[in-house]
Amino acid sequence: MAIDYFRLKNWVFPDQEYRYSEHQTVLYALGLGFGQDPLDLAELRFVYQKQLQAVPSMAVILGHPGLWMKHPESGIDMLKVVHGEQRIRLHHTLPSSGSVIGRSRVASVTDKGAGKGAVVVVQRDVIDKQSGTLLAAVEQVTFCRAEGGFSDNGQLSDVLPKAQAAIPARPADHICDMITRPEMALLYRLSGDMNPLHADPEVARAAGFARPILHGLGTYGVACRALLKTCCEYRAERLTAMGARFSAPVFPGETIRTEIWRELGKAYFQARVVERDTVVLSNGIAEIAG
Repeated sequence: MAIDYFRLKNWVFPDQEYRYSEHQTVLYALGLGFGQDPLDLAELRFVYQKQLQAVPSMAVILGHPGLWMKHPESGIDMLKVVHGEQRIRLHHTLPSSGSVIGRSRVASVTDKGAGKGAVVVVQRDVIDKQSGTLLAAVEQVTFCRAEGGFSDNGQLSDVLPKAQAAIPARPADHICDMITRPEMALLYRLSGDMNPLHADPEVARAAGFARPILHGLGTYGVACRALLKTCCEYRAERLTAMGARFSAPVFPGETIRTEIWRELGKAYFQARVVERDTVVLSNGIAEIAG
């Protein structure tokens, strides 16, 4: 079944209630490598109940609609789906525990042409259940490699989402190296994404990888950790937005180097694996308050 533009644009997502405790908030942070230095009091606030604060990038797991593209009615071949970009905007600092509602919608469906794939953008509001306050807006851009050309039969196609800003053409202002532990993917998956690609060597080899890879959103979270350290003095409330494009996978145990350029309340960034000199996150941009 091919993509039906109107079916996707009108896809009904049930509200997703997500309850989380301080235990889960700490588990998410540990899955990004927080707390590797037990004497680092700044990072300790993300992994210890005393004055606990949530990592801003945790918004990506709150109220997630799940693998809805696997539904036959979507017309999407899940085996040829690639997570292209991720963006978050924090309207309020995430509570260290609570109950939220995830309210998702398909914002756009774009045909890149036959043989070139399609781009589907899903937006999600993360809402505090008790107060109704909008905590965060989350946007996921997915590249559906097998679905290009659906507009050739007269269907509509939305304008391609605006590309993330390119990094400045000068040496980075800051460089932050973060070591990923060999078991990082096994720990990160406990925050919700149990895809065996990140745990089972046989599944990884079948997908073309020598061994299990780190979740893309795990890499995204490591870059968030680098931004908090370098630009925000580890104050979660200062990081108000963050977006990036996924360029290549990370193997747990590798070093992620985040290169950061500061400009007028913004931080442009990219991340690369030091051992292979490979860019894994590109076109990154964050907004820094204060």
